[in-house]
Amino acid sequence: MSDITAFANRLGKNAKHYLKWARRHNIEAWRLYDRDIPQFPFAIDVYGGQIHLQEYDTGWLMQPEEYEAWLSEVLEAVAFITGFAPADIHLKRRERQKGTQQYEKTGKAGADFIVHEHGRRFWVNLEKYLDTGLFLDHRNTRQRVGEMAAGKRFLNLFAYTGSFSVYAATGGAAASETVDLSNTYLDWARRNFELNGIDEARHQIVRADVFQYLQAAAQAGKPFDLIVMDPPSFSNSKKMLDILDIQRDHQKLIDGAMALLASDGLLFFSNNLRSFALDEAVAQKYAVKEISKQSVPEDFRNKKIHQCWEIRHR
Repeated sequence: MSDITAFANRLGKNAKHYLKWARRHNIEAWRLYDRDIPQFPFAIDVYGGQIHLQEYDTGWLMQPEEYEAWLSEVLEAVAFITGFAPADIHLKRRERQKGTQQYEKTGKAGADFIVHEHGRRFWVNLEKYLDTGLFLDHRNTRQRVGEMAAGKRFLNLFAYTGSFSVYAATGGAAASETVDLSNTYLDWARRNFELNGIDEARHQIVRADVFQYLQAAAQAGKPFDLIVMDPPSFSNSKKMLDILDIQRDHQKLIDGAMALLASDGLLFFSNNLRSFALDEAVAQKYAVKEISKQSVPEDFRNKKIHQCWEIRHR
């Protein structure tokens, strides 16, 4: 396999640049290495005093002994270059996503701990699930929501652990609703709210299938000034009435969200399906602007990690 030196050198160069960058921007969770060298297919994220090390499945075949020796060298290099203790480096193997896999348990318990981002605080866990509780690639959009939220009615759809809602509420939103179908993640969102001193009387957490929620909210005449919708690419959760396929279903979801959006309101719509193409009918019906170049943070070398649009009424 490839010589570890190139990997170690790149890691050292990145660490030197991004450590200063993260301090300057007041963030504790950021990407250190983003599959920079193809022969080392890892995403390495720093979360405070710990490291989340994901190995991506490339389909390469190595003998088990050779693979273990290579992985051991990688872990050793990460510990040596970053100065993190081996016990604080959490390795996961990330296979091609299927269904609701991003939310699946790993079988480990892990420990919950807090990271800071732009003055907000979030609970994360680097072991228990495939994902950590905070999607780092949405940091820029979270910050924009925080800057725009003052006095607005905010809606967070497919909310996961509620990080967008934390930004909106602490940014002065008049009220908000945080909608997801998973009790696990809504409980996590509730803990994030408590951590940031958010009043749940004004900022509600709603367990619902988003399709059903959009229908009910439209019937109730609920208006919102700012909406974030970041659905999974695909979900066949047993709790949902139907299978979600974002390529097939995005127009219906966008129409549902736009029906709740005030005339001068703004919807941020995002997803991470690599092959996703926004339906032309959406662009004809609404004022649509792609902002992916601005929404993907500087520490992500992979600029296609998600796509993001601003959508307004014409």
